[in-house]
Amino acid sequence: MTDEPAASASVARPVRERAPAPASDTRHTAVRAALDHPFLLGFTITLGGLAAIVFGLALASLSTILIYIALALFAALGLDPVVGRLERRGLPRPWGIAVVFAGFLLVAAAVVVWVLPPALAQIGQFVRAIPAQITTLQASDWNRGMEEQLGDVIGSGLDQLKTFLADPSNLLVIAGGVLAVGFGVGNALTGAVIVVVLTLYFLASLDAMKTAFYRLAPARNRASVANLTEQITDSIGGYLIGMVILAACNAAFATILYLVLGLPFPALMGLAAFLITLIPLIGPVLFWVIGTVVALLADPVGALVFGILYFVYMQLEAYLLTPRVMNRAIAIPGSLVVIGALVGGTLLGLLGALVAIPVTAAILLIIKHLFVPRQDAKT
Repeated sequence: MTDEPAASASVARPVRERAPAPASDTRHTAVRAALDHPFLLGFTITLGGLAAIVFGLALASLSTILIYIALALFAALGLDPVVGRLERRGLPRPWGIAVVFAGFLLVAAAVVVWVLPPALAQIGQFVRAIPAQITTLQASDWNRGMEEQLGDVIGSGLDQLKTFLADPSNLLVIAGGVLAVGFGVGNALTGAVIVVVLTLYFLASLDAMKTAFYRLAPARNRASVANLTEQITDSIGGYLIGMVILAACNAAFATILYLVLGLPFPALMGLAAFLITLIPLIGPVLFWVIGTVVALLADPVGALVFGILYFVYMQLEAYLLTPRVMNRAIAIPGSLVVIGALVGGTLLGLLGALVAIPVTAAILLIIKHLFVPRQDAKT
């Protein structure tokens, strides 16, 4: 009878010895083992650093292709709502994709045939006409009145600009820049073809891509993931379509104003208005300044009229057109729009400024539907 507790204790002792060590002891042992083999530790750290450098260089080499893929994906998301609307009206999806893509190609061909050649020709005319327009502006009553108010600040600045343009070496620099732009246009056309082809493939397989993405989530969460993804893609598509419509309205209004007021380079300014006003909030204000300055070189009175009328148009667009066109896009605070456009423009230029707003909208939706409910559930 007295030997039973001792026997039980002897049986229990091995069980206690086999108990797992605490996690802190395991980490301490691992650190001590690493310190005991400094060569192996240094080799591992160096190998990890080299792998990170190689990965970064690979991403840098693939940056252009990744931009093409991102641009094509956003274009597909922008065209998908139109395809969906045709589907709801009874048209099969393949035929809807064909109709939408044919319309897209017709618009692009019209721009290339009727808008781009005059705009490119007017770029050369604009550069050649700058010295004569500066001389005309210096001789105008407006310039004399400004000199009486501000002194010779404007006149000296205009003289320096004329001197710069009169120097042949500077003209060679400008010519080199134009040549570089020519090569850039060639690369852009090649990239445009790639983006168009990728957009067609993405648009045709968008539903399959979404389904495959949903299956990456656990089965219990697929419904919520699908709902959130649909909201994000709908908001991105609505935003992109809305921005293109608003930019086209800006381009048409600017071109008409330049034609009616007799200002030079209407096709060039219309193309510039379309590209610049794709940037939300900042774009219209930026083009307002650029368009007014270009008009000022030719006709101060016309520049004043253009500045006033375009300012009125910006107010109508902000309070009338934008709420109607952007009714499917998520509402983003103005401060985040400006910050997103600045960050995207700094990283990727015009494309980054255009893409930054849908990315911001997607982040806001994820925070609203995932992070906020989890925080609300905590007590």
